[in-house]
Amino acid sequence: MTGTPAVFARAVGLGVLVAAPIGAISMLCMQRTLARGRAAGLATGAGVATADALYAAVAAFGLTAVSDALVGAQVWVRVGGGLALLVIGVRTVLGAGARRAATAEEGSLLAEYTSAVALTLANPQTILTFAAIFAGAGLAVSGSGWTGAAATTAGIAAGSMLWWVGLVTVVGLARHMLTPAAVTWVSRIAGAVVVAFAVWLLAGAVAGSL
Repeated sequence: MTGTPAVFARAVGLGVLVAAPIGAISMLCMQRTLARGRAAGLATGAGVATADALYAAVAAFGLTAVSDALVGAQVWVRVGGGLALLVIGVRTVLGAGARRAATAEEGSLLAEYTSAVALTLANPQTILTFAAIFAGAGLAVSGSGWTGAAATTAGIAAGSMLWWVGLVTVVGLARHMLTPAAVTWVSRIAGAVVVAFAVWLLAGAVAGSL
């Protein structure tokens, strides 16, 4: 397989690899799936995949002006993202004892999607990471044509979403085997991880501003 299909296929694989590491967003996705069902988890995953695609597009299309502006403003972006994560993490820990309804409302799904987009965008250095990955994998970068860049962006989005669908499916199956007490503890652990990541983001922002 060569050309654009090959570029897309490699990007799908990279999209899975980029999304796979367990971190604050992964814990948040799992917690939402356990507390509110697969729809909430998928909404969160779709938000992450959207943010990954946006940053991948900036790197793949060689939008250096956008990249430079975002990286230059990363202190404030990280402060905003860190504060938002801190609020979400604390609320998750404090509200872990009250299991929410299994059926997520449409408005809540939109909020969970948009919050996942915003939180994933809280690290502008991701653009530079994607640029380095693309160069190492021989994928589309600036000057390689819009078709290659578009295939790369679409592949990253597809791969990222593929990971989140798999994760939510597994957690959704486990959800029916856990007791309410177990869900409470998992939610508390997830919230604690999110709080820790928020503190890390805020500390990095402060260090970067000195």
